[in-house]
Amino acid sequence: MSDRHTHEDDADEAGGHDHHHEDGGGHDDGGGHHHHHDDDGEHGHHHHDAESVAVAIVTVSSSRSLDEDPSGDLVAAAFEDAGHEVALRELVPDEYDSVQGAVDRLARRKDTDVVVTNGGTGVTPDDVTPEAVAGLFAKTLPGFGELFRRRSEAEIGTRTIGSRATAGIVSATPVFCLPGSENAVRLGVDEIILPEVGHLVGLAGRGVDEKGEEEEPDTDEKGEEEEPDADEKSEEST
Repeated sequence: MSDRHTHEDDADEAGGHDHHHEDGGGHDDGGGHHHHHDDDGEHGHHHHDAESVAVAIVTVSSSRSLDEDPSGDLVAAAFEDAGHEVALRELVPDEYDSVQGAVDRLARRKDTDVVVTNGGTGVTPDDVTPEAVAGLFAKTLPGFGELFRRRSEAEIGTRTIGSRATAGIVSATPVFCLPGSENAVRLGVDEIILPEVGHLVGLAGRGVDEKGEEEEPDTDEKGEEEEPDADEKSEEST
């Protein structure tokens, strides 16, 4: 976000949902996510949900710094209070390539299970977070933005239409893009992300090996995919 942004401008990002971002944390790329677990969400099986996840926090802002990042602080505190860990935090400017590069790199890190960005989801010219991440999504999670805007309405009324909060899966890692204001972050993290993050991390990592690559199905000696045994079939049918 450019330095000219005021809090009034930020309000257009979803009624008081401003921008930020933060930089730092090693740049070691690497696929695979050590907390990813198997799950079958359609049938309500939760025994493989990740109990603890590691979050990478990205604050998108051209005017803030890591020393002045209240929204990033909120994300970190909320995850830690819920028993999760913060893998790293970064701050990047409101620039397409900077946002896209950071999210892509962090989603591929093997010590990161989920990425949460804050800032850059409004409608001003320098709000580019949704555009920057859209091309990275292997799958989108439209329900996240829909639910966020619905819950925001009670707080900011029809101004919620100016919010473009979004989410999706990048390299088997859930990525959530929130507005930058503290109220927006609190709502998105506490009410929506934290209740579901373990489940989503488990689902997103299903069938992914330690390198973050899709696992090959088991095959028999003839090279044909093996059928699951009776116990596996019984579990799948429940």
